[in-house]
Amino acid sequence: MGLRVSTELQSRRAGLPHAVFLQRVADEPATSPDVRLGQGAFLVLRFVDLLAPDREPPTPDVFRYQWAATERYCAELSGEGTEASHLSCIVRAAGDAHRTGEFHLIAPALFAYALYLEQESHLEEAEDVLQTMITVGLERLQTSDTISAWLRLGRVRRMQTNWESSLAAYREAGRIATAAVDRQSVLLSRVGQCNVLHFRGNLSEAEAWWRDLLKDAASEGFRNVQAQAEHGLGNTLDRRGQTERGVPHLWRAYELYEDESARLRALSDLGLSLLAIGQVADAEQALNEVVRRESAADNLANAKIELMNCASFRRDRVSFERWRERALNHGGEAPPNIRTDYHLKVGIGFARFENVGRAEQELRRALEIASTHDLHEFVFRIERLLTALRECATPDDLVGAIPEPGDVTEALREVSASLAALGG
Repeated sequence: MGLRVSTELQSRRAGLPHAVFLQRVADEPATSPDVRLGQGAFLVLRFVDLLAPDREPPTPDVFRYQWAATERYCAELSGEGTEASHLSCIVRAAGDAHRTGEFHLIAPALFAYALYLEQESHLEEAEDVLQTMITVGLERLQTSDTISAWLRLGRVRRMQTNWESSLAAYREAGRIATAAVDRQSVLLSRVGQCNVLHFRGNLSEAEAWWRDLLKDAASEGFRNVQAQAEHGLGNTLDRRGQTERGVPHLWRAYELYEDESARLRALSDLGLSLLAIGQVADAEQALNEVVRRESAADNLANAKIELMNCASFRRDRVSFERWRERALNHGGEAPPNIRTDYHLKVGIGFARFENVGRAEQELRRALEIASTHDLHEFVFRIERLLTALRECATPDDLVGAIPEPGDVTEALREVSASLAALGG
């Protein structure tokens, strides 16, 4: 890797390190467990900073004092759940790394904490932890850990719609993987870049990149990368208005994935695509399977949002209200794309039930979130819906009626049969 420290990692030192964790004070009562955990995370990561290679090493007495003080605070947090356990693990790992000189020992604990924060939708905090792992570890981490940190950093930034910094992280992962002759990680960095193109709305370019990646992954025998490429290509074709062509790719992704969470994400996206082409029963079968099996908050929320959408399409007001209440239990913590989609689909539902006032209110909320986070495709779609609403369009004219199923292709027939077997 050389002794290079990237500009973006140098820039994080410009302000108070790890101040993002103190933001919880502004969001919660000062005595709440969440605030105390945030303060604990701030102290723990400041302790980890003592190991950074670009700072004067602390004297043994100073290190022992800060170690003991941080451990005491973490001990007071014991019983506060999973996050407290992560913080204690990081303190132990940092102490062991200092004692043995094996600084790579901090990587697993920091990475695990970052994953936890991402799953809890604390994305800025997850980014801070991953940056800490990279900065403190620098050349002392195992190459595989460094690559994993950069790949995850790219993902967390993408989820925050920080497009350019996300691409930079994925490219850095690819650069390190290329130097290490790690072909699978090189391909995974390309997966990340394809996802940025896709979610940013550069769909034509994303399709071309996915097809190139799919060909390379298949020829080199990387099944997991092939599954991700099938998944990405299926979603991109759907967003380009070629949904019927995308459906078989999504089912193929479900078959190729070995990880259960990834399989259910493919199944959720398959449900969305089936709904878009009028295969409502198949869509609900896929989405209900996701709700039954899923534990990841974001994918579970997406599936519930789409079941709400199915219910409003069928003009089933009772089911619509039931899914609307269940879809986002903690709406403020969901990523912006999920919150935008939720308010969009709620607005569409109210339009279908001819409640124009509530429809406009929800669509304007969706537009506000989408505009703030540069979700350009959402912005374009929502603005069109608001224009149609002001022109007093009928519900189906407003939202675009889900089409009646047309002639079912052999590929779609095979997917439908496979879903029936899955449900059975």
